[in-house]
Amino acid sequence: MKKITSRDNPTFKELRALAGSSRERRSRNRTLLDGMHLVDAYTARHGVPELLVLNEQGAGSDELRRFLLEHPRTATILLPDALFAEVSPVSTPSGVLAMIGIPAARPRTGHDGSCVLLDAIQDAGNLGSILRTAAAAGMSEVFLGRGCAQAWSPRVLRAAMGAHFQLSIQGHADLAAILQAYPGMSVSTSLASRQSLYALDLTGPVAWLFGNEGAGLSPGLETLTARSVRIPMPGGAESLNVAAAAAVCLFEEVRQKQAGG
Repeated sequence: MKKITSRDNPTFKELRALAGSSRERRSRNRTLLDGMHLVDAYTARHGVPELLVLNEQGAGSDELRRFLLEHPRTATILLPDALFAEVSPVSTPSGVLAMIGIPAARPRTGHDGSCVLLDAIQDAGNLGSILRTAAAAGMSEVFLGRGCAQAWSPRVLRAAMGAHFQLSIQGHADLAAILQAYPGMSVSTSLASRQSLYALDLTGPVAWLFGNEGAGLSPGLETLTARSVRIPMPGGAESLNVAAAAAVCLFEEVRQKQAGG
């Protein structure tokens, strides 16, 4: 295990750039994973990371030892705590980071499955939660339009808890074109809609469209969906957080399909 103690080290500089800059992540097509849970989830789908980065705490963990016994050729470096803190993308680092190449979105093999379209979801926690819900609900594709937080940012990765590696995620997607070409039913949510989510037949393929936390959907997008529904809220709240709304919608589809099966 190589120990790096200098901030002038090229690897350290690259790690710091990836931790702090979405532009660097895009240009290098790499990102950082925080914690062994994400490392294991990535490895199960894509093989070992390009590099493991540890501090003393991480190097002594039982999970890390188990991983290195299973994958002894994994490139690994050790950083002093002060340097590790500079490259950690989170405020409470686990002691284990991994540098990975960002997986490419899988080519679409058809248009007959349910999917999720996101319009300007800007909060990393919300985006990560929606991705986690989409994976749990059995979605295979998520499309991020302009204005969304970067899907592969370390904070979104941490919030999604490994869901990225179960999904095909396409950024900078043309949501209007996808909706217009989609052969199944497309659905958006609106507080102004008169139709309840629970009155909608969701037993076929559905393209779900969810909008920005504050402003909602971009002008014109909502009109492209075949159905607009509201989520009944008898408790009197004005609205739901977008991640909560997505969870309600996606699992209503799951419920209907399981009941129909």
